Amino acid sequence: MLPSPPSGTILANIHEHLARTGVPSYRFRQLVLALQQGAESFDEVRELPEPLRQDLSAHFGRTILPLRIMSVQSEEQVEKVLFETQAGARLETVHSRYRAGWSSVCVSSQAGCGLGCTFCATGAMGFVRNLSSDEICAQVVHRRWRTEASTVPDSVAFMGMGEALANPSVFTALQVLTSEGFGGLSPRRITVSTVGVAPNLERLTREHPQVTITLSVHSPFAAQRAELIPLERRYSLEENLSILDKHVADVRRKIYLAYLLIAGVNDSVDHLKALARLVKARSRPELFHVSVIRYNDAFGAAPSYRAPTLEHVTGFVAQLQASGVHATRRQQFGSSIDAACGQLHARTALSAPTTAR
Repeated sequence: MLPSPPSGTILANIHEHLARTGVPSYRFRQLVLALQQGAESFDEVRELPEPLRQDLSAHFGRTILPLRIMSVQSEEQVEKVLFETQAGARLETVHSRYRAGWSSVCVSSQAGCGLGCTFCATGAMGFVRNLSSDEICAQVVHRRWRTEASTVPDSVAFMGMGEALANPSVFTALQVLTSEGFGGLSPRRITVSTVGVAPNLERLTREHPQVTITLSVHSPFAAQRAELIPLERRYSLEENLSILDKHVADVRRKIYLAYLLIAGVNDSVDHLKALARLVKARSRPELFHVSVIRYNDAFGAAPSYRAPTLEHVTGFVAQLQASGVHATRRQQFGSSIDAACGQLHARTALSAPTTAR
């Protein structure tokens, strides 16, 4: 027997419909298995009798997954897919393949973003709407990523368009993705990235304690961070770090602190020293890891922002390490197709249908 699917999802609605109409429970298991193997429409689930397939199509529409591919861009190791929802909203998802043999999918949680971070192309387009849990999960299980060895990517990162913790549907999606019999992913293979929505960050640590968390810092100075990340004025970096201090004490899980390095903005010696002090002030500093990201040119971002040299990024990381802070440079792919950190979707979104909701 499969557990009951989380409420508010298409799986829950189908499960209720089948139970209400007296269909044996094993039919639901057959449907879920077919979805896991790449089925996208009820017609493809040949294990179900034709009258049942027709009934499900009549009630829920022909397509089970609520996304259709609009375009694909690729470079070595990276593929960026533009999806459109049934309501016309557009989002981008990035699939990466690593030479070590594993793969990752970077999913979007919102169409657009309303937080207005000055370094981000998605923020420049503004907020369209939250994605549903079905639309989030569909990015993970889409059959485009299937290989002979696996039906889903090895890891999932909520690092695409939007602020994940500003969308309550992310919690439902996490429940689906980690539930045995449905997504079945280990929570340790899932990363949620946030600029710091403190109440929902606390909820994440409580409801999904084994999920990996990345908190965007980008400046150790509150006034400057508020210029880069306006949400700082509502939920401060210190408030979010206090939540994570308690979290690492409780579960002893490593926390990642993302630091986007922008030439002449936040890459000085003073910034480096203050960042090191910030990490060392944590209750368990050895469990906080700084992930340094070289700035990527982003459409709609502040025009004065520039990428530092690779030598400067390397030196910044080395000096953090010399200060006793765990730090590495984040490996990035996809900048030539606007698929790297902060680059997603603005150019495409500007031509998206105005009927999106």
